[in-house]
Amino acid sequence: MFTPDPIQRPVGPPASTTPVRDYLATPRPGVDKSYVVLPRSLVESMPLPWQQHMAHLLAELHHHAAHLNWPVYRVVPSKLEKLVDLDEEQLAEVGAIMEIDSDGELVYRERNGGRIPNPESRNVMVSCTDPIPASYANANQNTPPRGFPAPYPTSGPLPLQAPQQQTQAPLQAPQW
Repeated sequence: MFTPDPIQRPVGPPASTTPVRDYLATPRPGVDKSYVVLPRSLVESMPLPWQQHMAHLLAELHHHAAHLNWPVYRVVPSKLEKLVDLDEEQLAEVGAIMEIDSDGELVYRERNGGRIPNPESRNVMVSCTDPIPASYANANQNTPPRGFPAPYPTSGPLPLQAPQQQTQAPLQAPQW
């Protein structure tokens, strides 16, 4: 039987044709305008079903992009810092030096000698120690790290449960 009523439109925004781009367009950890970085220790500590899905997606990506000449990527944990808060090593890393000019004023310069204007308002990217410890690489540990849900046991023996206590009085043999 057909109804004369119009077909209802689904509630909500229409589905996107670029869902990954849309998702990555908002600020996310490990994402910049050109790259998405997944720390290996986090990926390897995901629950097993997530790892299986991730492995499948990565295999498909590598299969479809196998014709590309992939470079070797170097990923360095980094953070944004104000230029004026850096020590000498960090200044050298970003290609800057700090010196006192003839007027006794502290001056920041680029490698080519040019003065850096407004150094107190300039943020630069400097390397840092990796804040995600590698000790979380075991996906089968009992207490998953940082809020990952505990994997549901899919095989193996069920955990032992304490016997239930009787709440009824024991049955007595009938007296004849």
